[in-house]
Amino acid sequence: MKPIIAYIRVSTARQGRSGLGLEAQRAALARFCEAEGFEIIAEHVEVETGKGADALDRRPELVKALAAAKRRKCPVLVAKLDRLSRDVAFIAGLMAQRVPFIVAELGADADPFMLHIYAALAEKERRLISARTKAALQAVKARGKALGRHGAEQLAPAYRAEAVERAQALAPVVAEIRAAGASTLREIAAELNARGIATAKGKAWSAMQVKRVLERV
Repeated sequence: MKPIIAYIRVSTARQGRSGLGLEAQRAALARFCEAEGFEIIAEHVEVETGKGADALDRRPELVKALAAAKRRKCPVLVAKLDRLSRDVAFIAGLMAQRVPFIVAELGADADPFMLHIYAALAEKERRLISARTKAALQAVKARGKALGRHGAEQLAPAYRAEAVERAQALAPVVAEIRAAGASTLREIAAELNARGIATAKGKAWSAMQVKRVLERV
């Protein structure tokens, strides 16, 4: 069996406490190791957003994983590329550490060049999703203000239509959050809040509010 260091990360404290995001990643890593003949000799778990230029400084467990991999001369294994980072520059910095990374989702043969390509494509897609979501939400809000001038008897159906449009605009973001490991309403709400996306009233998300949005999609 070939040795490998496992690195698991969730991006909010609430996901970390729930354990669900962690367990999903552990299961993915276990399946990969069984299929490819690796043995996890150490596991490092991080609960951190990891955003910003100093992201590595705020990822002590990733630093430990890198050091352990260098000592043992083995790769670091993650379930998905975004568990390392959603930032291409950060991925490039990790590659400069001269420690091989294996992404279970991409397979054992994805080399550093391919990891850069996948990271760049993912970053571009996230930017497009973010831009489309913001534009859609602004358009819904603008139409809602205009509808409000036509009398109280029209407000209820207008607000219902606005709520459906807002839910549809948020759907790609929620799908991305789920793909990143959030499996409960609370985890999705926490990640929406972490990303700075407010509710229609400009407030923080709760599990019940996420449930209502999902019911309208």
